[in-house]
Formats: sequence, C-alpha cells, structure tokens
Amino acid sequence: MSIGRLPENEQRILDEMERALRRDRRLDRRMRTLRPSRRPDPARVLGRMASYRPRGVTVAILLVVSVALMVAGIVTSEPGVIWAFAAVWPLTLFAVFRLMCRWCEG
Repeated sequence: MSIGRLPENEQRILDEMERALRRDRRLDRRMRTLRPSRRPDPARVLGRMASYRPRGVTVAILLVVSVALMVAGIVTSEPGVIWAFAAVWPLTLFAVFRLMCRWCEG
C-alpha cells in the first residue's frame, strides 16, 4: 500500500462517496449516538457462565494445577504462587460444580 496520494479517478470516486454519506441524515444520527459499551452486560456474562459445560479432562487438569500450586505455596510461601493458587482455585471449584451438575442431569 502506497502512502502517496490516490490517483485522480480514485480520489474523485472517494470524494463522491463521502459526499453521499454526508447527505445521509439517518447514518449521521446513528454514528453520533453510537456509543460502545464500556462495561460487559451482566445478564450476558451470567448466561455464558451458566451454560459452561466443562469436560472431565479440563476439570482434572485444573485440579492437578490447583493441588500443585497449593503444595508449592505451602512449601515455598512465595506470594506469586499463593496468588496463582488463589486465582485458579475458584475456577476449579466452579468447573467441578458444573461437571457434577452435568453428570447428575442424567
């Protein structure tokens, strides 16, 4: 892609497109009122969490990682390892809970 000016015919076509878009009042209004959402939609997040269906392998790996981090945190008392365990443990419990719910559904 060149960084110079566009050829004359392409520049003319681009100018015509811009003029046509500027005349479109509905598009102009929609572009002015369009605001990207800064926060995630809580209902959507909860819906996705409720539909999470972990596999047994995923839960087993999470359990192994959690236990390894717990043991490493007890042995070394390193804050980074303890914080890593604190981050992984709730995810592991949630995945185990969802897997057990799936198994009990029948």
